[in-house]
Amino acid sequence: MISLQFLLTAFVVVIAPGTGVIYTLALGLGQGRRAAWWAALGCTFGIVPHLAAATLGLAAILHTSALLFNIVKFAGVAYLLYLAWGSLRQGGALAISSETKAESGWRIARRGALINILNPKLSIFFLALLPPFLSGTPATATAEMALLGLVFMVMTFVVFVLYGSFAAAARQWILGSETVMRWLSRSFAAIFAALAGRLALERA
Repeated sequence: MISLQFLLTAFVVVIAPGTGVIYTLALGLGQGRRAAWWAALGCTFGIVPHLAAATLGLAAILHTSALLFNIVKFAGVAYLLYLAWGSLRQGGALAISSETKAESGWRIARRGALINILNPKLSIFFLALLPPFLSGTPATATAEMALLGLVFMVMTFVVFVLYGSFAAAARQWILGSETVMRWLSRSFAAIFAALAGRLALERA
């Protein structure tokens, strides 16, 4: 069940730069390693509702209801635009500056979780990703889906921690340049805005 093929597939999916990775990098560059690790934790736990929906067969309901899908989708779009504003605003949560912010770890994790929770495409993604790796025994299908999902979450957390730690280490190199920090903040804002635009175009 937990085959080498599954591990390789999951690894490729996890390392691909997505919204969670961008958020973790932004926190690592802006606030350091501790903040990046909290961001990784939040993004990982934001996967749980979608894995649960895929495991329990609820994902199909979301994607057959255009109204429900669009409610979640546009909430996600609004949230990504909010994060973009947080990157641009001086003193914002995602702005990169030489001043270390004393932000609550739970608050950082909550933002990371919401990034994934408000992405309605994740549930159907897991519904497509996990079943091909099941043993084919109906009686154990739910347990196997849960186990594969747990492995995926562990891989997500580890990879995101590595991304965040790298960004935190790079932070020391950019602190001496206000110009670099300003342009990095603008770049993250542009990326979040672009991700919001892409999400807005998604269909159920």
